[in-house]
Amino acid sequence: MWGGRFAAGPASVMREINASIPFDKRLWKQDIAGSKAHVAMLAKQGIVSAEDAQAISGGLDTIAAEYEASGVPVNLDLEDIHMVTESRLAELIGPAAGRLHTARSRNDQVATDFRLWVRDAIDEVEAGLEQLQQALLARAEEHDDAVMPGFTHLQSAQPVTLGHHLMAYREMVRRDRSRFADARARLNECPLGAAALAGTGFPIDRHATAAALGFAKPTDNSLDSVSDRDFALDYLMAATQLALHLSRLAEEFIIWASQPFGFIKLPDAYSTGSSIMPQKRNPDAAELVRGHAGRIMGCMNALCVTMKGLPLAYSKDMQDDKPPVFEAHDLIGLSIAAMTGMIETVTFRTDRMRALAESGFATATDLADWLVREANVPFREAHHITGRAVAAAESAGTPLADLPIETLKAIDPRIDERIYAVLTVDASVASRKSHGGTAPDQVRARIAQARKEKA
Repeated sequence: MWGGRFAAGPASVMREINASIPFDKRLWKQDIAGSKAHVAMLAKQGIVSAEDAQAISGGLDTIAAEYEASGVPVNLDLEDIHMVTESRLAELIGPAAGRLHTARSRNDQVATDFRLWVRDAIDEVEAGLEQLQQALLARAEEHDDAVMPGFTHLQSAQPVTLGHHLMAYREMVRRDRSRFADARARLNECPLGAAALAGTGFPIDRHATAAALGFAKPTDNSLDSVSDRDFALDYLMAATQLALHLSRLAEEFIIWASQPFGFIKLPDAYSTGSSIMPQKRNPDAAELVRGHAGRIMGCMNALCVTMKGLPLAYSKDMQDDKPPVFEAHDLIGLSIAAMTGMIETVTFRTDRMRALAESGFATATDLADWLVREANVPFREAHHITGRAVAAAESAGTPLADLPIETLKAIDPRIDERIYAVLTVDASVASRKSHGGTAPDQVRARIAQARKEKA
């Protein structure tokens, strides 16, 4: 490829560091699609003959079948997927293969291939997140009124329903889907035809190639076209946020599966044992999802650092744009599948959840609210009175609801027997009827609304 300018070949280390075929072979489907769209346009514009275009397109179909059957051959001398394919095309159809690269550069070629690949990756993630959301909805509906402790600072705070808790993660996934959708919309412009950096003097039709490849339009600046990797960063940033959400859910499953909590039993399919302790059931799938989040964040950071100081237009540093995206995509796909499987099959021990909700003075705020509502006590004073009641219950080793009325009246005479109607965990959750609250009616309404939404 360099024979016209260079007298000597590259050093062995240069050959190795310069080649991207070991990883960019993943772009082969997108590379062939882009080449077929490009040569069809060249023929329509009269830039290459119909005969050559037909031979090139047929040769590309043959190569695609070979790659599908046997994989892409790795030849470091040919550097990348573009040259590997072009070389094989020349073997198949002869000199006509050399016309394929008319009016394009590897710069706009790889930018187009990579956008197509990321677009396909987003569609894969979207399909996985739809399944994850459906799993969350199904389990939330199953447990819309199951009482569990709600936590702040990992301390028992107020009772909530398990359905409400699971729907919180559904909201996170809804936002994740919107981020990927936004990224897809932004990337859906076609760089093909920008050539090396300045466009081309050939009478090409960039709108035709953009339409053939499913893009909304061609990109509007040739310099930006070949040097832009915002679409890859958008993907990685959306993947990072998603990984954080999956990691939080995984962390809760890890905690909940521990014996001190005992809120869930993970199925055998998503657990492992110990090589020395036969009683162990380790939540390894959840722990790996949690660990993958760190690697995905690292992928995002790697590409940010690669791109942060690059002048326009293309620099060879940008060859390193693909490995972090490929790695993150593989990891996020595994994480989505693992969490979806766990949600679908986990056993929720709602009896244990209820017992702990009843044992942690979680209805203290309901006592304070009752004083405000029924006795016209300012909330700060009610907060102080309730704190004394909690101290009394803790000293007696009993739940708030089991404190004698005499004890409560001694703390504040405005308390009467009606207080017991609000001190149960069921009464507490049922009272939280504000929009987005944990009351079972609210949870059921949100589930019904969510089933009507696309994302």
